[in-house]
Amino acid sequence: MTQFDLTDEQREIQELARRFTADRITPYAGEWDEKHIFPRDTIKQAAELGFAAIYVSEESGGIALGRLEAALIMEAMAYGCPSTSAFISIHNMASWMIDRFGDADVKGRYLPDLVTMERMASYCLTEPGSGSDAAALKTRAVRDGDHYVVAGSKQFISGGGENEVYVTMVRTGEDGPKGISCLVIDKDTPGVSFGANERKLGWHSQPTRQVMFDNVRVPVANRLGAEGEGFRIAMMGLDGGRLNIGACSLGGAQRCLDEAVAYVKDRRQFGKAISEFQNTQFTLADMATELEAARALLYLAAAKVTDNAPDKTRFAAMAKRLATDTGSSVVDRALQLHGGYGYLMDYPIERFWRDLRVHSILEGTNQVMRMIVGRDLLKD
Repeated sequence: MTQFDLTDEQREIQELARRFTADRITPYAGEWDEKHIFPRDTIKQAAELGFAAIYVSEESGGIALGRLEAALIMEAMAYGCPSTSAFISIHNMASWMIDRFGDADVKGRYLPDLVTMERMASYCLTEPGSGSDAAALKTRAVRDGDHYVVAGSKQFISGGGENEVYVTMVRTGEDGPKGISCLVIDKDTPGVSFGANERKLGWHSQPTRQVMFDNVRVPVANRLGAEGEGFRIAMMGLDGGRLNIGACSLGGAQRCLDEAVAYVKDRRQFGKAISEFQNTQFTLADMATELEAARALLYLAAAKVTDNAPDKTRFAAMAKRLATDTGSSVVDRALQLHGGYGYLMDYPIERFWRDLRVHSILEGTNQVMRMIVGRDLLKD
């Protein structure tokens, strides 16, 4: 009807993801969380719908959709389980980096299995000593003939130990961002090892481990782009990753808003449903309004990233910051409306409260998002 509506095709994609979530994710997500189950088979079923290669080109076997369509898919799946949706997002980011920056050889060796999720991919940027200051990473790759010898470690890697492919930022040159390159490293390469599975507040349906490289020999043919382009490649990947993690917050928050609406209609106090209290209505109204505002900004940012707009990075940062902060705030109020029951694992709210908390930290903390936006506003 207007420029602000989804197209018929986008609604079909959204509905496909919603049906998949209702059938394959929502009924099982609580058990995955409680028992720390990594639902590999379910994730592979998502790949059958093309959700493992959402913005990988058709030539490489992907479905070549835009970033708005990707956000719709991630939002829909997060309605059932933000942790699982975020895992699929990270795999998509790594696959896109290979498709976008790899040569024909490396794309041919990796993408067929990544598209089907016969192999799964992790994104390796953060290190024990370099989180927000990603350009200070120390994992080093020294050229030795037609190989690099890689030594160092990466921290907080989603899929660590489970995934077969690691898209890894390494230092091949000078200090700072210009000395960073990007290598694709296989799990079974000699010298690759993993730390213990991290004991996390949330995101229990996916493993998170440290990845260690002990003089790992990686073919030069596994480099994405030229030497020194790794930081730029990593940041371009994060533009899309930030949109997706924001979309995961929107999906999780929408689920909790819906749960809260149903709960307050049923729960009675002082002789009437608590939905009849003005305070309840005002709280729900604010939750819904803030969620829609965050959604609108995220969809706008997604369109800018798809179109490669000059201000795409600023809008991706703004959208990620707003969506993740809003998502956590909405879930927190949904828990409050549930009272003591919201604190129990018998209800899904506490799981979403835990899962969404990390979204304001990963893919760049929300403080870093503010830095990105502020610097862009003040640049000459």
